[in-house]
Amino acid sequence: MTQVAQSEQRGIQMTDAALKHVLMLREKQGQDLCLRVGVRGGGCSGMSYTMNFEDPNNIQDSDEVYDYDGFKVVCDPKSLLYLYGLVLDYSDALIGGGFQFTNPNAEQTCGCGKSFSA
Repeated sequence: MTQVAQSEQRGIQMTDAALKHVLMLREKQGQDLCLRVGVRGGGCSGMSYTMNFEDPNNIQDSDEVYDYDGFKVVCDPKSLLYLYGLVLDYSDALIGGGFQFTNPNAEQTCGCGKSFSA
């Protein structure tokens, strides 16, 4: 795993590779957006990870916000119960590439790595 980008708080961590790729994707959107990370029911193992760009004006008072040199990663409190300590990584490998979630709260993870059970 690559080096984790620095953040004052450690609820959701991003590697340097993940942060670089997210910033590149955000630049293509042409707006100043934050990244909302969460979970929803469904997927092979019961819960699926969600990631979406969002307008920073939609950040709620109850959300946890992690700042990575001015780029904000946001998570709602219910999702954070399942995601606290998550490391988000990115690989550009042809097989198995893309965003990868390392979740210390997952009791079981599906083969694709995009869903889990806790």
